Amino acid sequence: MNSTTAPSTTTRTVTLATRLGPVEVTMTERGHGRPFLLLHGGAGPASVSAFADLLAGSRGARVITPIHPGFGGTPRPAALDSMTGLAAVYSALLDELELADVTVVGNSIGGWIAAELALLANPRVGRVVLVDAVGLQIDEHPIVDFFALTMAEVTDRSYFEAERFRINLDTLPARAKAAMAGNRVALEVYGGTTMCEPTLRGRLPGIASPTLVVWGAADRVVSPEHGQAYADAIPGARLDLIETAGHLPQVETPQRLLDDVWAFTTVAEVRTGRP
Repeated sequence: MNSTTAPSTTTRTVTLATRLGPVEVTMTERGHGRPFLLLHGGAGPASVSAFADLLAGSRGARVITPIHPGFGGTPRPAALDSMTGLAAVYSALLDELELADVTVVGNSIGGWIAAELALLANPRVGRVVLVDAVGLQIDEHPIVDFFALTMAEVTDRSYFEAERFRINLDTLPARAKAAMAGNRVALEVYGGTTMCEPTLRGRLPGIASPTLVVWGAADRVVSPEHGQAYADAIPGARLDLIETAGHLPQVETPQRLLDDVWAFTTVAEVRTGRP
């Protein structure tokens, strides 16, 4: 177990020039050291904030956690309506911040965005970690229809130990409920109701960045077969299954995910000859 110190944290909004026009991105930066871009899933930025603290506070890491425009009450330009568009935004963000050798870690739709970002071949991306990523169309193992589920059913499908993370919506303040509703709208805009893109699987062999696929074995939102498909399609990728996690390993087994990410970062540097 690694000792953890409270990381320095700042939040700011940057305006990025993209092919879609200017896009405002609100992001939080924690810590100092190796750069990580941490991309949240449909549950919103709160679903990665504790893991960002852990990563930045326990190791020498600079962790950047953007809010996907439209989530968390942030503005979303009408033209920004796809995962490929978000990937282009985050490629522009890496350029704006002048980062190098970045490890991109994405959970759920964040993993889908990370895969699309890797396909853009921005040389600032050093390696990629896909954590229970949606995005693939696998007819034999379809991604669950999130929008047809109650929040209780989402919780049941998302965790190895669902009762530890169950939320009573009746006790939430109005602001929290409004944020959840807004996140749900943004999620459907970006991912549609199927949360997949039919051409993505065939494009994955174009990813040149070293890639680790991490999956919760108990994930019943997007099954481990999707993790295996990602690992099989991306050259040199491997799959690590976490038996005691579901769709959100960064919430349910954060120390295990931290160890996986850090070990992979170190190994990838040695393999590619990076200092």
